[in-house]
Amino acid sequence: MKQNAFGSTGLSISRVGLGAWAIGGLGWKYAWGAQDDASSVSAIRHAIDSGVSWIDTAACYGRGHSEEIVARALAPIPRTERPLVFTKCGVIAPEGSGDPALVGAPASIRREVEDSLRRLATDAIDLYFMHWPAQDGTPLEEYWGTLAELRAAGKVRFIGLSNHDPEQLARAHAVARVDAIQPPFSALKRETAAGILPWAAENGVGVVVYSPMQSGLLTGAIDAARVATFPANDWRRDHEDFTGEMLERNLAVTRALAEVGRRHGRSAGEAALAWVLGWRGVSGAIVGARSAAQVDGWIGGGELELDAADFAAVAAAIEGARAGAGPVTPAR
Repeated sequence: MKQNAFGSTGLSISRVGLGAWAIGGLGWKYAWGAQDDASSVSAIRHAIDSGVSWIDTAACYGRGHSEEIVARALAPIPRTERPLVFTKCGVIAPEGSGDPALVGAPASIRREVEDSLRRLATDAIDLYFMHWPAQDGTPLEEYWGTLAELRAAGKVRFIGLSNHDPEQLARAHAVARVDAIQPPFSALKRETAAGILPWAAENGVGVVVYSPMQSGLLTGAIDAARVATFPANDWRRDHEDFTGEMLERNLAVTRALAEVGRRHGRSAGEAALAWVLGWRGVSGAIVGARSAAQVDGWIGGGELELDAADFAAVAAAIEGARAGAGPVTPAR
């Protein structure tokens, strides 16, 4: 698979990486329903065999279960041949349907990194993200300083920020080098292109975007009838993006991506991936999978490059449907 330079880290990463949110299974509010662990392990190993060089997980996904499954999948692979593993701190998920707490207290972060190291069965995490801005009163400079201390101590190799805005990124960067950021970005959620991507490019910071297929909306496999079959414990079932007029607007963009994909012999989901990878500053895109077959459904997006006519067709669909917000085409 094609590789991209990852900011100023000195690393090169595959253009797509495997996201391990869904494989965390049940046990917290933002679950994707029950998962089969054996199938999840198979998906991870198949992604690696297909050229994926990094896996993205988080301590809150399944309240630690996702990290445990990642470790289980990687255990038979020699350490020198394993993919990079990225994980996150700062979200404390209670069992059941309660809202997670966004915590930046240094003692909590230090406890979380030790728990993640144990679950991942490793002595150093390749990239450690603060998942969301803290809401427990801890200043950004304090929690970011804690991550910088973990980097200096060798607990983690690189550190990053997920879901932080450009002003917060600049504040953090003034305290300690930001190695990477992880914002949401898709043809339906484009705000990242307006400020975050330019900031990252200017500062040599690696960017891995999440939800490039908008939690399945841009794969071509979802419509109102499919949403109705989602289990009650799938967070997407009642989300505004998946219901009513909003769903219809979003599916208009999916149809445009499906047509772009057909022109290149690819799926709508692969075209959606290529769309985000065509923006300056994007190092890679995180894509979830719960089976080897799902990996096969998007892996080609890492090889596909769209042309100006492709971007124009998607832009026309976005504007015609009034879907999402933010820039509609990358600068040329």
